[in-house]
Amino acid sequence: MKRLKTITGIALMAIFGFTSCQSEVDDVQGEDPNTNAANSTTAKNLKRTSMYDGSFDDFIDGASCSSIVLPAIAKVNGSQVTLFSQLDYQQVITILGQFNNDQDSVVLQFPLRVKTSNYTEVTANNQTEYNAILNACSAAEASGQGAITSLNINFPITILTYNLSIQQTGSVVITSEKQLFTYMSNVKSTELFSVNYPITVSLAGGTDATVNSDAELQSNINASLTTQATITQAEDNSKKIETILVDGRFKVQSFITAGVDSANNYKDSTVDFANDWTVKAVTTLTTTAAGTYAVSSELDVFLKLNFTGSSSFSLLNNTWKVASFTTSTITLQGKTNAAVTLVLKQI
Repeated sequence: MKRLKTITGIALMAIFGFTSCQSEVDDVQGEDPNTNAANSTTAKNLKRTSMYDGSFDDFIDGASCSSIVLPAIAKVNGSQVTLFSQLDYQQVITILGQFNNDQDSVVLQFPLRVKTSNYTEVTANNQTEYNAILNACSAAEASGQGAITSLNINFPITILTYNLSIQQTGSVVITSEKQLFTYMSNVKSTELFSVNYPITVSLAGGTDATVNSDAELQSNINASLTTQATITQAEDNSKKIETILVDGRFKVQSFITAGVDSANNYKDSTVDFANDWTVKAVTTLTTTAAGTYAVSSELDVFLKLNFTGSSSFSLLNNTWKVASFTTSTITLQGKTNAAVTLVLKQI
């Protein structure tokens, strides 16, 4: 998942926030409800949300908790690609996206450097050593200790420190995920801490939220994980729909605009989707319209059609939201106007 990282707040706000929180601590004589130990839920949440996010190169390594340190060499669907910088990722994306029903493969050349979730870099000399890194990632995720990448804390934030008597001992201004991860990894058993709320966070799906307590942080993490699961499901469905489109030919079963079904205009034509992202409409063995299509996903799956050469098929040009699908029927509705619908039936 692409992550939005923004820097919010200014030093003056941090100073005012510290003064406010210090006064609050004094007012309640040191009994701060958000004071946490090293093994608290909030400590774990802050550590997991600040782990290194390696998901940006998942199309290469398939591992969200680590990334390949460049330069690196890989064979992508049999073609050797040398990656000197992230600008070279486009070569990989282009090769992988050339066809949508082939078996993609990325074979990495060893030795290679890998950056892991705790920000350290290690060398994998062979596939066995690299598999060990991937397996450690899977084990952490399975045990609930993996990175939470669906919520990003917007920095800077301030951490207030306490002793076991809940007397404030100081404060730390955190300006990056790596700094937060390092701090949370080194909280001692004799130390307590609290977050100087409010803070702002960015959530999966592109929204921001203001967080005022540890409980609200947990609530936002839960909501972001739910949204991330929806995004992941949409990605999976988009791949299924690509396969359905390429594997069959379709007729326009229904096309409703302004409450009128004009499917009869297409009754003699079939629509054929190719695996190179082209589409054509055929009437009695003659191509009457040709164009391109694209399948994408956000929280939902979208099918974009772009026909040329036929005024009737050009009416289907739209970015369609996939309302439902089976192996034989795809029901679409306009992304910006749900009253416009299109149903494609496999023949």
